[in-house]
Amino acid sequence: MTEIQLAGSGGWVNADLTDEQITKSKLVPNIDKHFLASLEKLDTSKMLKHFCNQCNSEFDGPTQIQIEEKPNEAVADGLTLIERGQYTCHKCNSIIGEYRVFQKKE
Repeated sequence: MTEIQLAGSGGWVNADLTDEQITKSKLVPNIDKHFLASLEKLDTSKMLKHFCNQCNSEFDGPTQIQIEEKPNEAVADGLTLIERGQYTCHKCNSIIGEYRVFQKKE
């Protein structure tokens, strides 16, 4: 596990990631920036701290997680969106980042 800072639309999260997650979090391979949205839902036990741009506050530990919906919506041939949600601030409830969980049909 490696501690990586993941950028979100409204802040960032520092989390312990596997090598596979680190690779997925880089939208552009040659740029040293990692993104929350490119990963599926993070395990809260792996979140070490986070920052909210809205209230300009840093917190130890995980964000709050709000599940937006569980649509079970087919999004591509053989791929189903099973959960959509947001990582939110403890203080002001602003969205720090978003996640999507997909399931592949076998």
